[in-house]
Amino acid sequence: MKKIILLACISSVSLFNAQIKFEKGYFINNSGRKSEVLIKNLDWKNNPTEFEYKIEGSADIKRENIANIQEFGIGSESKYVRKEVMIDYSSEQLSDMSYERKPQFEEKTVFLKYIIDGKADLLYYENSEIQKFFFNINNSETKQLIYKSYYIDTNQIAHNEDYKKQLTEILNCGVENKKIDAAKYKTKDLANLFMSYNSCSDGNVAINYNQPAEKADLFNLNIRPGINSSSFEVTNSLYSPYSSAETTKFDRKTSFRIGIEAEFILPFNKNKWALFVEPTYQYYKTEKESIAYAGQYFETKSTREVDYKSIEVPFGVRYYFFLNNKSKIFLNAAYIMDLELNSKLKMDFTEIKIDSGSNLAFGVGYKYNDRFLIELRATTQRNLLQNYLYMTSKYQTISLILGYTLF
Repeated sequence: MKKIILLACISSVSLFNAQIKFEKGYFINNSGRKSEVLIKNLDWKNNPTEFEYKIEGSADIKRENIANIQEFGIGSESKYVRKEVMIDYSSEQLSDMSYERKPQFEEKTVFLKYIIDGKADLLYYENSEIQKFFFNINNSETKQLIYKSYYIDTNQIAHNEDYKKQLTEILNCGVENKKIDAAKYKTKDLANLFMSYNSCSDGNVAINYNQPAEKADLFNLNIRPGINSSSFEVTNSLYSPYSSAETTKFDRKTSFRIGIEAEFILPFNKNKWALFVEPTYQYYKTEKESIAYAGQYFETKSTREVDYKSIEVPFGVRYYFFLNNKSKIFLNAAYIMDLELNSKLKMDFTEIKIDSGSNLAFGVGYKYNDRFLIELRATTQRNLLQNYLYMTSKYQTISLILGYTLF
């Protein structure tokens, strides 16, 4: 427990020492005044309603919100504009989907994110419930491109794809109807159509915010050897010559582990979030002498042994804190499925098959130059005798893991 508390303390230090990154940007207030500032770039997944900024050369952090700001942007990466629009809030979730084909519009003031900025603008809005695209031509009224899923009956779903009719009417230069018919309600497909139209209509060069200056590497394959320090104990509540329940505590052992990790970086919030899966071979083997029977005049000694081998498969989520261009700290949490490999437990003269359960793991680590890493990880207790009614066990591990990113 002390080690887990220490791990939590290290994690807290990581949180408070993570560098806040402000980037060059601007905002335009309600009076039309443009201010060049440094904006905290959170690479928002959901469209923001406010942002933090500071004046270059100053440490004071200030905040602005949608009530006071018409527009703001960060370098060539992103641009947001305040619009009062009609948004269809119909849910795409099966449990909340309606039987009505028509959109359910509500008026709302939002920051829309530019995807394409030109004669024909393509804009985007997302929150925790919906993802919608908007457009305008020559600064006309901003309208939503209509797409909605709905039930025909309890077993059948249809899709309102009126956005294709809208695109056919407005993108009347350089865009073939068959391309519109094939376009999905996705950023890439719609951005390509709007770029084609802008190029054809009057030769204007549109800005495509869907093309980052540097493509991020969103997949890592990591090899992760390390050292486990594991403890194990067994409690038999059915019978003991000494008491109604007997607990055997085996010695803490150090062993080798080796894992291969597939890490998937999520493409928002500046690539700070990642999902991972890490199949890992680990083992624990030890024995201890015990008294199998104690009588009035003699006692019988025996050996209790555990030989436990398995492939652990953690499925987890990771969060990075960037210290500088080469260094970052990370925290992760994982659910571990355990696949035992012909493991057994010998208790005196009885051999017991190990059948392990699942548990959780929590870690904190450091990665350098996107290649080398070190992690300290602690797991919760795992029962290796989950199929036995009168026996239970506690297996717990602290790991020191080294890592190298292959690609």
